[in-house]
Amino acid sequence: MKTLLLQIFTWWNGQTLGTRFFTWRHGKRVGEDEFGNIYYEGPMTSWGKPKRWVIYKDYAEASKIASGWHGWMHYRTDVPPSQEDYKPREWQKPHKPNLTGTSEAYRPKGSLAGAGERPRVTGDYDAWTPGN
Repeated sequence: MKTLLLQIFTWWNGQTLGTRFFTWRHGKRVGEDEFGNIYYEGPMTSWGKPKRWVIYKDYAEASKIASGWHGWMHYRTDVPPSQEDYKPREWQKPHKPNLTGTSEAYRPKGSLAGAGERPRVTGDYDAWTPGN
C-alpha cells in the first residue's frame, strides 16, 4: 500500500503510476546500470528520435546515471552500454551523491555552517559607505 501511495503522490520515489503505465505500454528495456537503474526506449518523438528514459532503483537523482548511460540518454550515441563493452575513461570519477543538506556537505572556511572561526579582517579593506 505504501508503494502505491508513493507512486500516486510523489515522483522522486522511483516512478509514478503514469510512468509505470507508459513504460508498460511503450517501453522497450534497453539495459541496467551498476546502480540498478533501468533504461528504456520508446516511440519516436516529434523531432525524429526515440524517447529514452530511466526508472531509478531508489530515490530519483539525475546525477546517479552512470557515465556511459548519460551519453546514451542525451543522444550522444545510439549504442547503449549494454550492447557494447563500455569502459569508463580513467578521468571519469565514480558517482558521489549530492550531500547538500547533510552533515557531509562541503562547508568552506569561514562558512557559518563550517567549523572554526571566520578569518579576521586584516585592515587592507575599507568598507563602502554612501557618499564616498
